[in-house]
Amino acid sequence: MLLKKVDPRALKDNPDRSRRTKSTSQADALLLATIKLVGILQPPVIVPEQGGGNGYLIEVGHRRVKQAIAAGLDEIEVLEVEVSDDHGAMRSMIENVAREPLNPVDQWRGIERLVVLGWTEEAIAAALGLAPRRVRQLRLFGSVLPAMLDHMAKGDMPNEQQLRTIAAAPVDDQKEVWKKYKPSKDDPKVTWWNVSNALTKTRMYAKHASFDDELARAYGIEWVEDLFGPADEDGRYTTNVEAFLGAQQEWMTNHLPKRGVIAEVNSWGEPILPPKAERVYGKAGKSDRIAMYLDRNGTVQSVAYRMPAPKKAQGNGTSPAGDAAETPTGRPDVTRRGIGMIGDFRTDALHEALSRAPIANDTLMALLVLALAGRNITIASGTSDDVYGFARMDRHAVRLIGQDGKLGFDEDTLQQAARGALIEVLSCRENRSDSGIVARIAGEAIGADAFLPNMGTEEFLSCLSRPALEGSCKDTPVLPRPRVKETRAALVAHFTDGRFVHPSALFAPDSAALANWLAKHEAVAEDEQEEPHTELQDCDSGAEAQGDDAEQFREAA
Repeated sequence: MLLKKVDPRALKDNPDRSRRTKSTSQADALLLATIKLVGILQPPVIVPEQGGGNGYLIEVGHRRVKQAIAAGLDEIEVLEVEVSDDHGAMRSMIENVAREPLNPVDQWRGIERLVVLGWTEEAIAAALGLAPRRVRQLRLFGSVLPAMLDHMAKGDMPNEQQLRTIAAAPVDDQKEVWKKYKPSKDDPKVTWWNVSNALTKTRMYAKHASFDDELARAYGIEWVEDLFGPADEDGRYTTNVEAFLGAQQEWMTNHLPKRGVIAEVNSWGEPILPPKAERVYGKAGKSDRIAMYLDRNGTVQSVAYRMPAPKKAQGNGTSPAGDAAETPTGRPDVTRRGIGMIGDFRTDALHEALSRAPIANDTLMALLVLALAGRNITIASGTSDDVYGFARMDRHAVRLIGQDGKLGFDEDTLQQAARGALIEVLSCRENRSDSGIVARIAGEAIGADAFLPNMGTEEFLSCLSRPALEGSCKDTPVLPRPRVKETRAALVAHFTDGRFVHPSALFAPDSAALANWLAKHEAVAEDEQEEPHTELQDCDSGAEAQGDDAEQFREAA
């Protein structure tokens, strides 16, 4: 065996080497960084070329030679050995198989030794081809109880989450927990979950904080970097829970919207709204209010809600009656809260369909006529200047007026203006904005059912009676359970990645309600037909003045 220096470019690859699979780019980068900083620690093994050649073949160390060339080295040290009977096959196998990588504890001990010798974390990371964050992670082993480290070095390692919890705990706490859960002769393995669970402290993360650094300093919050968390996320945290929640409360107080409230939460983490408030599960309207609260992670959340409209006093002392109000003989299939949720879902789906679904021009004209028949529409003429809902219609009408003050638009502009006007008018919400049955007819006409959200959620299914809930199991593999909440939980789990729409939420109105509505309005239409239509007569006279455009003028009227 002879140690000598050679030009790595003069060495030839052994065609019979053991490692044929191409190494990863990360492994090559690690080896290159090491060679650049500290050189080749173990010389490659070479043998004289056989068959009349005068060169050398690489028997062991092909990657080292390749990366030495990449590093620009003119010479490297190599070990020249005699050609073996098996052409170096066993030496090549031992070189690649017999090595055992350092476990994390030994890596930490080696890093600490380098730090004592004057190496910085950045220099160590560059020499070993590691990220500086990984070097800092390994140095956290210095915060682990030595008795735990000795056991981990034997190969019984906790997972990353458990190790993070252990390293963050004070050493005195680790000693007490280790006395209880350390291995015994009968059970040499450690249940690391028990150890980490006993050392767990509630953490509040900076990524969940709404307050700024100034408010954090005012509350004495000191952030600690979570080195085991994802590298692309803000891993800072604090265990000072009271200070974190206090800063969040102050931020909510300073940023509370007009007429907003800060709500407490119940045992399920849901906000407690004011009495008689109805939660808005769709898009919040201008008249809706906002409640802000802190969830279980300490994150500021907000929900919209609306208060019921004040009831008008009745002159005859009777209570106001809705459309076809009936006294229920038992619990209805859907509670009042569920009906309100359906109204929100329908309205959002209807507006989404009006924005995105294809609508023919003739259908659009029919919808505009329907919309004017909605019960949330007030049509006035003359001196009335308080027309509900029409103030915001001006922005749609303006789009149809040209610079000369006359009607001027293209088909696309007309379509967009008509759609916008319908969105302003049509609503299924359970308040004054409810358009009534015409909104449901319009929604069915444009396929708004396809835009309804998944109702297979805990919030909505809790609004169903037991028969209605069990009826929702139809066409699913879910079978009714003895307890209602078990059936509901099974349906929620089933529809997590699917979609469920309760039949009562579909837009198509039931035949009885539709027949009553048609009968009521057809009677009004018959009465109007008995009287002369002076408006159309005026249009006819105007049409004569237009010459050949008479027919078009009459149709427009």
